[in-house]
Amino acid sequence: MTSQSRLRRRTFLATLTAVSMGLAVSCAPSSPDVATSPSADATAASPAAGGGGSATLSGAGASFPAPVYQRWFADYNKENPGVQISYQSVGSGAGVEQFMAGTVDFGATDAPLKAEDRAKFKAKYGAEPIQVPMTGGSVVFAYNLDGVTDLKLSRTDYCGITTGKITQWNDPAIVKANPGVSLPDQPIEFVHRSDGSGTTYQFTNHLKAACPEWTAGANKSVEWPVGTGAKGNEGVTAQIQQTPGAIGYVEYSYAKENGLSMAAIENKSGKIIAPSPEGGAAAFEGETIPADFALEVPDSANPDAYPISGLTWLLLYPEYKDTAKGEALKAVIDWSLTTGKAAASELGYVPLEASLVTKVNEELGKVK
Repeated sequence: MTSQSRLRRRTFLATLTAVSMGLAVSCAPSSPDVATSPSADATAASPAAGGGGSATLSGAGASFPAPVYQRWFADYNKENPGVQISYQSVGSGAGVEQFMAGTVDFGATDAPLKAEDRAKFKAKYGAEPIQVPMTGGSVVFAYNLDGVTDLKLSRTDYCGITTGKITQWNDPAIVKANPGVSLPDQPIEFVHRSDGSGTTYQFTNHLKAACPEWTAGANKSVEWPVGTGAKGNEGVTAQIQQTPGAIGYVEYSYAKENGLSMAAIENKSGKIIAPSPEGGAAAFEGETIPADFALEVPDSANPDAYPISGLTWLLLYPEYKDTAKGEALKAVIDWSLTTGKAAASELGYVPLEASLVTKVNEELGKVK
């Protein structure tokens, strides 16, 4: 890697600060003050530059970014006591459903909205939904294997595990990728999500691109050929912790926060890459963000990239009947993408570059 690449990556990642899962802020979502028939000639305005004011906001969705969302919202509330934000980590599928139904003030998803969802939303609310990226991150293979702390998985290995072709830890293919490592004659217990999940979408989107024998497609829910299901990144993390011989996919921060071992995996260039903030950031280098912000990089060609990395988005209504709610939500997002970068970096999320933050704020100007 060149010194120039390192400099770009350090700039992209920002600084670090501690985040605790114990800071979660969660309560049942309330019905938002959403205007069902926004005017078609809404004009753009700059998002609220500061905090203050009084508003109660509720959101629900992806568990992938839940640790950093909960930290952001708690810290923002400390600076702006009049603004209360609750967030339920219920999975991207449920988050999109609640957003479409209008039972939350904002939704959250790790999979960009589908065309059919956009059409349904426009038919109901009279305008397009607002979809803005908040951060990026990586999906890792976390595992529980006694005595093995530096597991490496080739594409043959992890494709075989997820399709059920490889069922034992001492399979010759895994042994070949781990010379000198004593792998047990033990069944592989694969753990996957049981709920509709953006993490699953990111994971299966990669499998579809990287594994020739993967036939289940890419979606928030798929028919798994093998394994045991658990709800949320939280549930998969707990299942791996409790099951000797287990391996499953979780967002990087859950594995790191809970002390789980994470496998280094082979990327598209044939390099074995360990999960890291730098590897996650490399997956987005040189990519062009589309107008709807729905950037997907299912299998980055960057030789320094960790290959299972993606963005996560907030979903907003084009108009809020309660002006205080709309302005508070825009202010929270702007604060999170700037002041909140430190919290995002500590857990291994990838903060948005300054130029992208500017584009997000321009998009927020569409919210009335």
